[in-house]
Amino acid sequence: MAVNDDCKLKFLELKAKRTYRFIVFKIDEKQKEVVVEKVGEPSSSYDEFAAALPTDECRYAIYDFDFVTEENCQKSKIFFIAWSPDSSRVRSKMLYASSKDRFKRELDGIQVELQATDPTEMGLDVFRSRAN
Repeated sequence: MAVNDDCKLKFLELKAKRTYRFIVFKIDEKQKEVVVEKVGEPSSSYDEFAAALPTDECRYAIYDFDFVTEENCQKSKIFFIAWSPDSSRVRSKMLYASSKDRFKRELDGIQVELQATDPTEMGLDVFRSRAN
């Protein structure tokens, strides 16, 4: 599975310049490559991010999560989400699962990985608990 250069460029912009709040990636099955499907502006909310993930199709996503530590320090962590809803096609789930590690290797700087099959598995409470 190839990775479109735009995926790496957008990720580097998110990581270095914080140009985006989130990036949603999809596998283009005809081209046999991972491509950028949607980006969220820095002002985008978590709800906008969650709404960008289809309810019945797999996706990869990056989310730049801002939080405050117990010591009152402002921090952020870059999350990789493997979105694989139960209602998606079995072939699609297999394709995303088998391509995930190769795709993640292309994105240097991921700090936390989440595997989610429904929205509750990637709620803000999950992000908070995994960020610390």
